Amino acid sequence: MIDEGVDEILLAGDAHYDYNFSNEVVDIIREFKIRYVTGNHEWNLLSEHGTAARTAAHVNPRNVELVASAPELLRTTVNGKSLLMLHGSPWAPKGQYLFTGDPLFERCDELDADYLILGHTHVPMVQRFGRTLVINPGALAYSEALGALGEYAILDTSTDEVTQRKYTK
Repeated sequence: MIDEGVDEILLAGDAHYDYNFSNEVVDIIREFKIRYVTGNHEWNLLSEHGTAARTAAHVNPRNVELVASAPELLRTTVNGKSLLMLHGSPWAPKGQYLFTGDPLFERCDELDADYLILGHTHVPMVQRFGRTLVINPGALAYSEALGALGEYAILDTSTDEVTQRKYTK
């Protein structure tokens, strides 16, 4: 992504896999100053059920602090446009999966956002609903269902063009 000239990297949650805490991932988040919201995998890691994973001998407590301090929602302005990023649904319940065609997307105007970045489904999606461009960049980790090592999306905020990238073996 850096080689492609991106100005900033955003991560819509699930930086970890279930109860596997990754120091390496947190180090990358810190190194590249990635703005990051928590997903259901972080919610699990940070819950009482994730205690063993968070306190394992290899886990850097400073990295746990970074994950614990990450918000569930990011609302910001990029290139004069409003961006809302969260992992699941902006409508209750927060953990519901929103796929292309979900009727809830017709409510995007309520969000007062030019861009809505979602994760959770790990299925790439780019679709406009009213003024809101909804983007699910896919999954950075291997997805057998998608037949890829990972996927991400690049948003050009001056043109609203989204380029989706898939990397394979």
